[in-house]
Amino acid sequence: MKLLNQHRNLALIAIAVTCALTMCGPKAATQEKPAATSADNSTALKMDRLDASVDRIVPAGAKLERIADGFTWVEGPVWAGGRLYFTDITSNSIRTWTPDKGTSIFLQPSGYKGAKPYTGTEPGSNGMTLDVRGRLTVAGHAQRDVYRFEALNPAGHITILADTYNGKRLNSPNDLVYKSDGALYFTDPPYGLQTQQDTDPEKQLDVNGVYRLAHALEHAAGAPAEHEKLWLLVSDLTRPNGIAFSPDEKYLYVNNSQPKKIWMRYNVKADGTLTDAKLLYDDTADTRPGNPDGMKVDVEGNIYSAGPAGVWIFSPDGKPLGTILIPERVSNVAWAGPEHKTLYITASDKVYRVRLKIAGAPMTMHK
Repeated sequence: MKLLNQHRNLALIAIAVTCALTMCGPKAATQEKPAATSADNSTALKMDRLDASVDRIVPAGAKLERIADGFTWVEGPVWAGGRLYFTDITSNSIRTWTPDKGTSIFLQPSGYKGAKPYTGTEPGSNGMTLDVRGRLTVAGHAQRDVYRFEALNPAGHITILADTYNGKRLNSPNDLVYKSDGALYFTDPPYGLQTQQDTDPEKQLDVNGVYRLAHALEHAAGAPAEHEKLWLLVSDLTRPNGIAFSPDEKYLYVNNSQPKKIWMRYNVKADGTLTDAKLLYDDTADTRPGNPDGMKVDVEGNIYSAGPAGVWIFSPDGKPLGTILIPERVSNVAWAGPEHKTLYITASDKVYRVRLKIAGAPMTMHK
């Protein structure tokens, strides 16, 4: 979930405004633009159809609807409380969208709040998810932590769940997912650091890891981070990024953005640790715009992931079924709608949605 080089010129313009904002406190939600209408913004869905079984997922005549635009690098979509929440990393903000009112700012700044101007391209927060109590949990990215809103109120209390590992600051938490036992899993590449490199002077950890925070669900509001409950599970990926559980939680999927564009699958042990790493798919040779990024699964275990040229759909065992072609670089996806069959897609400066046939898996499944 990174802003790619092609977006840097736009990003630097936006950051000139953002740097001033990052020294301010959170701002109340403000209205930005009216809602997009499907009559003006729907087009026929284009696909790379790689396997006939994808017809069970994508309906004939499906439409791709653009619901919001005018951003720079949007990420972290999640549906909660009747609206879509998503991050605009470059403007250091969390936004919301509703069909009747369009987009508005929920929180700004949402990530970096340092006294010195941020000189990189990604000062904001990144991936977001919900726990079973409906609390929004955020990968703080340039804030270098994981935090939780105790209510869907930008002026309400925020709890820091994780910020260091073995006494060293996290790199820049990127994406995250809850397990039904209340543990929180997240990825931690360096894309929120100002140079985005492993040699960044602010980088304290030698690894770009995948972590498990035990009992995150029960972490008391306002309590300090419980560092002893944070476990490093994966340390050999160069840029771990998107993360998702299979519906039965037997597997954890993690993809890697670069230099290798790969999707990995891990067996989840009873104690929450991982074993039997398996390469599901390698698309490193694909030169089309985009990298493996945010991903979700449906109730049948199919995987939907940002990747080169759009949203890749894989079977549970990693067979590519098709790619929903998107005109911009895709960053992440989320399920919503009355039957949980609408897939929302964040892509560069726009947000799209498409209606599919199979329902998405619930974000959290409580035992």
